Amino acid sequence: MADTAPTAPAAPLRVGSLFSGYGGLDLAVEEVFGAKTIWFSEINDPVARVFSHPCPDAPTLGDIPPIDWNTVPPVDILCGGFPCQDVSTVGKMAGLKPGTRSGLWARMAAAIDVLQPEWVVIENVRGLLSAPAIRAHVEGDDDEQRNPEHATPEGATPRGVEPSSWNLGETATRPLRAAGAVLGDLADLRYDAQWIGLPASAIGAPHPRYRVFILAHRPLPNPTRLRRLTRRGEPATGESTPRHDRAQPSDHRPRPPRAERLPAHRGTRQSLEPDRATLQRWGRYASAIAGWARIVGRPAPAPALISEGTGPRPAPAFVEWLMGLPSGWVTNPHHGLTSNQQLAALGNGVLPAQGIHALQVLLPLGGPREYG
Repeated sequence: MADTAPTAPAAPLRVGSLFSGYGGLDLAVEEVFGAKTIWFSEINDPVARVFSHPCPDAPTLGDIPPIDWNTVPPVDILCGGFPCQDVSTVGKMAGLKPGTRSGLWARMAAAIDVLQPEWVVIENVRGLLSAPAIRAHVEGDDDEQRNPEHATPEGATPRGVEPSSWNLGETATRPLRAAGAVLGDLADLRYDAQWIGLPASAIGAPHPRYRVFILAHRPLPNPTRLRRLTRRGEPATGESTPRHDRAQPSDHRPRPPRAERLPAHRGTRQSLEPDRATLQRWGRYASAIAGWARIVGRPAPAPALISEGTGPRPAPAFVEWLMGLPSGWVTNPHHGLTSNQQLAALGNGVLPAQGIHALQVLLPLGGPREYG
């Protein structure tokens, strides 16, 4: 996998999006792979309107369980952040098992099995590394060691789980962790996978929102839409013009570059001395706010909405800015979302810049890594 990387083919790579939300992960995938989302699945209708705004030609498949994947258009990349409620450290840590919202990972695995995309991109919360996982019983499977009955009683802390965050509990006599279950399923589906744990602060955001990213690749015997990077000193050997190894149709013509939907990246984690006005407004947060403003290319909006009845509450436009999204991505009045719906959508999302950085690290390098 370390020798493969996406190219810019004549037609963009096709992306299928599951558990889409407002599209933060999709923005990252499209940016890194030069791809285009052709369909998505989001059960929340107001949030689906946000996703549809920049992708009007991408139909929504609705709720995932009823979907017949044999009838869905094929894709090159399948991405999604399956529900995190049951693996989140702020939840009940029920884990990855049948009957839970996070157990919908099995539905995503089924989609991967049928669609066989070349790439799979998964995003989830930090609890994926520590929450337990219980496999659904398969008829005829007598290996009871995979799911010790005494290992993970409801609501209890799993016993025997390794204290190290690098060991994911894949030993048969110990309870399986959620990340281990996901990686194991990908291996069963014949995908090579790598993962990274990354807080948003690592890319310069003024908050620590931590996410686990998994990038999986299905080895292909003779790929035409992917290429091996030519090492220095090696002759170029391609199926078309020198310097790349991709096939081109006979009617290939250069295409204009896609319009940018994300602000240009202006560097991360660089020290910045805030001016007096910024210090007066933001106090001890001034340096972090000023640094993120430089990265996203626009100043921070007002952080709170003031109401005499309920008091101050977070301003959706400010949370949108914290997520590094273009202004109005979620808060545009044309979406018809209430303030509470906007905050709910933003609270469940991922920073596109965070996903971009994670994918850029995972593509050329091997092995798991965790920051923060």
